Amino acid sequence: MVGFRKNRVVHDILEKYYNKFRKTNHPFVGFHFLQKRSAFVMDIKLAKNVLIRDFNNFADRGQFHNERDDPLTGHLFNLDGKRWKEMRQKLSPTFTSGKMKFMFPTVIKVSEEFVRVMLDEVPVKSGGSIIEIKDLMARYTTDVIGTCAFGIECNTLRTPESDFRTMARKAIVELRHGPVLTFFHFSFPNLARKLRMRMIPDDIHEFFMRLVKDTLAYREKENIKRNDFMEMLIELKQKGSFTMDNGEVVTGLDVGELAAQVFVFYLAGFETSSSTMSYCLYELAQHTDIQQKLREDIKNVLQQHDGKLTYESIKAMRYLDQVISETLRLYTIVPFLERRALNDYVVPGNPKYVIEKGTQVIVPAAAYHRDEDFYPNPEKFDPDRFSAENVAARDSVEWLPFGDGPRNCVGMRFGQMQTRIGLAQLIQKFKFTVCEKTDIPLKHDPKSFVLGTVGGIYLRVERV
Repeated sequence: MVGFRKNRVVHDILEKYYNKFRKTNHPFVGFHFLQKRSAFVMDIKLAKNVLIRDFNNFADRGQFHNERDDPLTGHLFNLDGKRWKEMRQKLSPTFTSGKMKFMFPTVIKVSEEFVRVMLDEVPVKSGGSIIEIKDLMARYTTDVIGTCAFGIECNTLRTPESDFRTMARKAIVELRHGPVLTFFHFSFPNLARKLRMRMIPDDIHEFFMRLVKDTLAYREKENIKRNDFMEMLIELKQKGSFTMDNGEVVTGLDVGELAAQVFVFYLAGFETSSSTMSYCLYELAQHTDIQQKLREDIKNVLQQHDGKLTYESIKAMRYLDQVISETLRLYTIVPFLERRALNDYVVPGNPKYVIEKGTQVIVPAAAYHRDEDFYPNPEKFDPDRFSAENVAARDSVEWLPFGDGPRNCVGMRFGQMQTRIGLAQLIQKFKFTVCEKTDIPLKHDPKSFVLGTVGGIYLRVERV
């Protein structure tokens, strides 16, 4: 881990380690993630067992959370055991395709404003404009999530420096403590919780808790109903206890739990989708033939749906889906998946290998995505890798941007929806090419836990 968060990106550290042992036929190799003894999974079959088949033994992530003293850490991503299971059961119904349809018009409204802002920035004259797209994509996803999670018209597309955007940015990069205590949180989460330590900086905690409480109070007082995530969570809060399909009785959400879910939905939804859109446009600017093919495909689908962007027409854009899937392979936003062994686990077919109880398990998703045995010529951007035939011929665990199994990304449908809508709107109306300010290759930020870049991504943008 030498150079971690200093001058080496996590993706590169894991990929180098994976390549070192890739040809040795070990199902896993030992790895110390800071102070955590970890099993680093080399074998795709073992990865499938951990994530899906033997999930019950690997249901926990083993992350720090302290709901009593630091309520915003008590979100679905961090929770373990029975608490995770109950929260997942409560939240899963809010991310069904029916609920996505419910939120679809809200996202479309933001995307139309997005296009208007772009039209203002790109003059009709030939040559277009040079635009920093990373910031623009982040403003779009901030507005989408702000509207869908909090029901707030943030309008960062027009006024980039809002409190909402500033706090979101801070929540991704700022830590409450210096390196020593952060390292302690990460390596000894249970002890940190017993010591009643906190992780989220005070100003971020206060901002989001106040925002949630004010929104709740206002909606309940005025009896306001909206097509958004917050509305569904308020329903869960008001329900009290209720019975799930399997007969289990589950309690409703309290304010702290509700705030934590909104907080993680916000962080997970705005950064990952905006980065994916930025990397996608960056690749399309370098491969204008693929960009043109995508533009024609979008137009053809829209012609079959009366020229309208509807839930159905977005779902029918198969080539757009392939382009996004290939972007996520080449630029895996979250580099690895973490699980923890609840009991000793003997590797099937390899009895001398045992993952001991309490061991952290690392599935290096980004390294799999660049393994030439799975993806020949892995550095090449090629959406045809995700044609229906090629996807059917591959094992699902060879592509893990959203994880897999019962603990995969609960908001996957939402993330895909806002990304597809944003890209479909842009590609129809604008052409993206590289310019003298475009960095090739991109320089990634070692301080970011997700795949971020140092500085902006500049492209030439012209009207079509």
